[in-house]
Amino acid sequence: MRRPPIDGIHHLKLPVSDLPRALAFYERVLGAERIPEADHFRPNGDLFAHICRVDGLGTMLELRLHPVRAVLQRGFDPITVLVPDRAALDAWARHLDEVGVTHSPVLVGIQAWLLVVPDPDGTVLRLYTRETHGPELAADHDSPWLDESVRLS
Repeated sequence: MRRPPIDGIHHLKLPVSDLPRALAFYERVLGAERIPEADHFRPNGDLFAHICRVDGLGTMLELRLHPVRAVLQRGFDPITVLVPDRAALDAWARHLDEVGVTHSPVLVGIQAWLLVVPDPDGTVLRLYTRETHGPELAADHDSPWLDESVRLS
């Protein structure tokens, strides 16, 4: 039997403990644009999620108010964003510095370079280059930015 079709990813969802704080972070860092008409409300009228556009992401980003899950996900890196090359990653590091966001230095990954960026709840975004390097570069396995047990303590 043939598998039914998949038509892509509809959206990514991240648990957050504070919607305004998370929205401000993702606007500042990724240029996320909230889609107000897509906000999610409970039957009692309480807002519980923002849906955002992020140019280049290829799908929508949902910031879902769920403080317990946000704490449980602290240190985990559910999203790795692809950037073209090392020069673009260096530009990202400068951008993050300019907007006052904590991030790792440019790290050597197993196949390419990366930056590690924790959000306000400690959920980790990674920026990873499409450009790869050869085996002559040893990966930064010992970096505390790559060890979720110590990175955000």
